[in-house]
Amino acid sequence: MTSNNEMPADHVYSAMVGDKEVTIKTGKLAEQAGGAVVVQMGETILFCSATMSAHPREGIDFLPLSVDYEERLYAVGRIPGSFLRREGRPSERSILVARVTDRPLRPLFAKDLRNDVQVIVMSMCHDQENDVDMLSIIGASAALHTSDIPWHGPVGAARIGLIEGKLRVNPTIPEMENSQLDLRVAGTKDAILMVECAAKEVEEDTILEALELAHHSMQGVIEAQERMRADQGKPKRDYIHAADESQEDLKNRILAEVRKDVAEIVATKTDRDDRNVAMEDLRERVVADNLEEDEEAEQADEEGIRGRAKAIRDAISDALKVEVRRRIVEDHIRPDGRGLDDIRDLAAEVGLFPRVHGSGLFKRGQTQVLSICTLGTGRDSQLLDGLHPEDNKRFLHHYNFPPFSTGEAWPMRGPKRREIGHGSLAEKALSAVIPAEEVFPYTIRVVGEVMSSNGSTSMGSVCAGTLALMDAGVPITAPVGGIAMGLIKEGDEYAILTDIQGMEDHLGDMDFKVAGTQRGITALQMDIKISGIPYDILSRALRQAHTARIQILEVMTTALPEPRAELSPYAPRLEQIKIDPDHIGAVIGPGGKTIRGIQETTNTRIEISEEGVVSIASTDVVGAERAREMIQAMVEEPEIGGIYTGRIVRIEDYGLYVEFLPGRDGMVHISQLSDQRVENIRDEFKMGDEIMVMITDIDKPSGKIRLSRQAILEGWSLEEARQNDRVISGGGRSGGGGGSRGRRSGGGGNRRR
Repeated sequence: MTSNNEMPADHVYSAMVGDKEVTIKTGKLAEQAGGAVVVQMGETILFCSATMSAHPREGIDFLPLSVDYEERLYAVGRIPGSFLRREGRPSERSILVARVTDRPLRPLFAKDLRNDVQVIVMSMCHDQENDVDMLSIIGASAALHTSDIPWHGPVGAARIGLIEGKLRVNPTIPEMENSQLDLRVAGTKDAILMVECAAKEVEEDTILEALELAHHSMQGVIEAQERMRADQGKPKRDYIHAADESQEDLKNRILAEVRKDVAEIVATKTDRDDRNVAMEDLRERVVADNLEEDEEAEQADEEGIRGRAKAIRDAISDALKVEVRRRIVEDHIRPDGRGLDDIRDLAAEVGLFPRVHGSGLFKRGQTQVLSICTLGTGRDSQLLDGLHPEDNKRFLHHYNFPPFSTGEAWPMRGPKRREIGHGSLAEKALSAVIPAEEVFPYTIRVVGEVMSSNGSTSMGSVCAGTLALMDAGVPITAPVGGIAMGLIKEGDEYAILTDIQGMEDHLGDMDFKVAGTQRGITALQMDIKISGIPYDILSRALRQAHTARIQILEVMTTALPEPRAELSPYAPRLEQIKIDPDHIGAVIGPGGKTIRGIQETTNTRIEISEEGVVSIASTDVVGAERAREMIQAMVEEPEIGGIYTGRIVRIEDYGLYVEFLPGRDGMVHISQLSDQRVENIRDEFKMGDEIMVMITDIDKPSGKIRLSRQAILEGWSLEEARQNDRVISGGGRSGGGGGSRGRRSGGGGNRRR
């Protein structure tokens, strides 16, 4: 018996994407997977696998494809911070990487494939320079392309930034911090399949230029995958086609029979509900007519009857799709009677609820979204525990899609991937106009609740979110509106649709969401169901979307022209002051005792950054002002000539010690206590008494502070007080001296300015 201790050798292929080398390896890992590769850029490394089940899943009419991105914190040398010290449910960023990987892969599978297909991407190493999302698409494509899974790839991907006015291919994570554009594009050799974009009011022409650059930049990595397939690819497996050939004759006959009836319904029923009722009546009638007297059906088993009924229903649905698409392309008439570039009726409203900080309601046809804005402090920002260097987020947009919005009922078990994706898209669209933390130091959360859905609720949440932000008094730099564009393409003929509704999304070839201000685009997302979109169609769609966006913004700004000047009375008032970082300990106090005392006394919430920025939040303006004064008093440096109200903390025969600022005290010599002679100091002054004093001298080496009460009573200037002190004391100091004893709590008062 012999043994071989060597691992299988990797087969390595590489290509340049911009100025970065992307390396794809296969052969060493996961030999039982359908396809497996390791893809690397810089020192960011991902493992990607693709596997298909041996048999189709029964009873489904869709492709059961799942794409998962598994984020491993060992990739950056960290142990998870959870109680179990292991990775749990996917983070929001992981879900978004999985979605952006899924979207360009899905259109390239056969429509009749029903075998389970699973793509898994795992982070092996992350260099904090090169992001994983575009690399994930490339790796997943390479795994599928070299596997035995039927798939019509490969796919390439590239990120484009706009830095200092120049487009940059695959910029690093630090470089993206200063970029005006974050454009992510995936496509085949011939066309673009997927677009995801966040931008800071970038013009349409620049976006188009960036799209062309991205598509050109990914060609090298597509060619590398073709070489890998030719050298290392497995033979593609046969699969059972989902179409039941035994029912094809029936479907074709029904399709011919119902075309006229379907055409009449589409032409006369422009209301969605009326059209749905008429179509369902047609289905029931045709099914009954074809099965009721059918001797073959009577003799068939129950499963056979269900199969024939399904084939009839599918034929009627196909007839509806054919007729709707024909009318749009040939007649330029949409199912609800609109023209190609018509927007449904629009409405906007703000200030719907009294106690929330801001609210906005946006309606476009049967799509209606209610957004609520809540303001919080820095403590409310979201902490991020993942591979990306970003560790917290102060602007959050969340999107909820409850079942009643489509007239349905299903269990609510938290946000699904679609809801997380739509929320993220709206967050990108609005982030471009959120004021900087230095201008508006609040944590901001907007929640979009879909009240009714018939097409493009994600863009509805952008519009409603803008209204809620302005109603809350957030000084956004400009309102943002959003619109969804569609496409029907038949051969060389096509029609671009503005403001697509649910049926047009379902039966169409493209969902192209565009959000922006009057000045430019802030977010894009494009998904297609065909093999690609030419640039001239993308260009027309962008320009058509611009016109629609301006119309929507006009309606929104009619409801509320600009952000409110005042915050809601129920929103926290947030005030910031800067203190010397060396004084942070004094403000916090031992075990946090001092800062807790200030918060309880003033009914405020106080946070202090390492840089010494103190944030004071309260719905009580008076309380916030009092907290500010107390903190400023604690960190204020005493000044010679300053006048303070202080508290007596120690009595000696030669004078008093007075705490005039928190933790700072000085000595008032008995000769400076009154404008008359003091015979017995303890008869006239008690511990805790408040007196007003002037600082007449500060001894720099020792920090001892000399105070005078007589100067206040006599109304002396600083020079008069110091001259009198020298005359009485003979130029020296009697009876010891006062000084700071490092106290962090206690009395003190307001300085008189």
